[in-house]
Amino acid sequence: MTAETVTEKARIGAPSIAGFTEEGEGLVAAKVDHSHNHGVTVMSSRAERLTSFNVADFPLPTGREEEWRFSPVRGLANLLSDAATDLDPVPAAGYTVEAPEGYVRGTLAPGVAPRGTVLVPADRAAVVASANTEEALHVVIPAEAEPAEPLRILVHGAAAGRRSNAHYVLEAGANSRSVVILEHTGAADHNGNLEVIVGEGAKLTVISVQLWEDDAKHLAQHDAQVGKDAVYKHIAVSLGGSIVRLNSNVRFSGEGAEAELLGLYFADAGQHLEHRSFVDHNVANCKSNVLYKGALQGKDAHTVWVGDVLIQKQALGTDSYEKNQNLVLTDGCRADSVPNLEIETGLIEGAGHASSTGRFDDEHLFYLMARGIPEDVARRLVVRGFLNEIIQKIKVPALEERLTEAVERELVASEN
Repeated sequence: MTAETVTEKARIGAPSIAGFTEEGEGLVAAKVDHSHNHGVTVMSSRAERLTSFNVADFPLPTGREEEWRFSPVRGLANLLSDAATDLDPVPAAGYTVEAPEGYVRGTLAPGVAPRGTVLVPADRAAVVASANTEEALHVVIPAEAEPAEPLRILVHGAAAGRRSNAHYVLEAGANSRSVVILEHTGAADHNGNLEVIVGEGAKLTVISVQLWEDDAKHLAQHDAQVGKDAVYKHIAVSLGGSIVRLNSNVRFSGEGAEAELLGLYFADAGQHLEHRSFVDHNVANCKSNVLYKGALQGKDAHTVWVGDVLIQKQALGTDSYEKNQNLVLTDGCRADSVPNLEIETGLIEGAGHASSTGRFDDEHLFYLMARGIPEDVARRLVVRGFLNEIIQKIKVPALEERLTEAVERELVASEN
């Protein structure tokens, strides 16, 4: 969709499931309640969704709500209950921080700024995590700083089924250059919030890696505010856990800001991996790009991607695009893909979305096999090439190598 005059608020969505592919710009096909006015699809605005620090404002979901209709809510009862972190005999999940001296500023209690200035809970899981985290980790990258190595927050779960709540606040000072890795391993029922403030002219990459054990469950909300002329990149990589649901949200506080939201996921039999993104273009002359890619294999493997982009009426000159691609490797999988584009002004540089879900490309396989490559190796090469577009954007060689190896293990498992 290129710049055009929009006389009414328009919300455009293109749902996609396994076996159904839909790509393009300006597609009108949504799986939510809507009405039609003068040929334009009009629905409730993403900006009108409830946000609150009060747990009582978010009843326990039933699965019939729009934001929970794809999620296995019955399996999330422990995480959605208003409960404190399990500390007996040790915390259900603990973290360690690897950062230069002076970067960790201690902890923040609820209501102590900057905690809560960017992230306001938008669902039951996030508000429960906020309310039950007494001390939020506070990490600050000083202005002009350029750490030679990535900062790391390593979260490790002690045991499956044990309840954990967490909240992290990350500030990138003006004109700083940094990479922060948030890595999850072990097993727990983990609710985690991440609040990010990107200062003017800063460049920050946040990489959230979910390498949980098979019986872990993880719900999270990651919110970022991107300052004038700043560049923010958020990369979500979900390979482990029985249920993972991650919301990544961005808004802007100054012109010239850029945001890139990237995701990679690989679901096995019985695994549910869900990613949701929301880019709120609330400031003029900002850019955003969203790209999530996933693969599925095995009975009842389920992936979900829901991407919302809102271009507010004051966001003149916006340039935005979002895309989701899914590769189905075996029968019995389901991929739900719903890009949503809401535009309140036509005075923009461009806005579009695309979604595709399809099976393995037999033409690529035949091409490689015709050149003497065995079928099992050829299949791995095709899938690896499909997912590598995201991995190579991480720009941390050691982590890229680990994730490439993890994907390779997934592929080998599918052949056994």
